[in-house]
Amino acid sequence: MSMNDPIADMLTRIRNGQAARKTEVRMPASKFKKAVAETLLAEGYVADVRVEGDKKPTLVIGLRYFEGKPVIEKLNRVSRPGSRKFFGAENLPQVIGGLGVAVVSTSEGVMPDREARRRNIGGEVVCFVS
Repeated sequence: MSMNDPIADMLTRIRNGQAARKTEVRMPASKFKKAVAETLLAEGYVADVRVEGDKKPTLVIGLRYFEGKPVIEKLNRVSRPGSRKFFGAENLPQVIGGLGVAVVSTSEGVMPDREARRRNIGGEVVCFVS
C-alpha cells in the first residue's frame, strides 16, 4: 500500500506515541522526515533523533515529557499534498504569538520560522508545533 502523505503519518505517529506514553516512536526513514525531526530536536520538542538500519532505514524519534506531560501539546500539518502553503519571509505565520514553532521547508533546508525570518527566506510551512 502506498502512502500519500508520509509527513502527516510521521506527525500522527508522534502524537499517538505521546498519547500512549511511549519513550520513542519508529517509522520508515527519509531525508525530509529526518530534517523535520532534527528541527524538532533543535527546538527542544523531542529528546533524540537517529536512523537505524541500512537496507530499510528506520527513523527513531525519542519523545520528551515534562512532569509527566508531553512537551508537544499540539502538532498540526499545514501544507498537504493537495493544498500546499507557501509564504514569503515577511508573511511567515507565528504560532501562539511566537511561543510555538512553524517548521518551514526552504531552499536552504528545513528550519524553524524564526530562523527563516532571520535569514529572510520564505518557503513551504510543513507543520505547527506548540
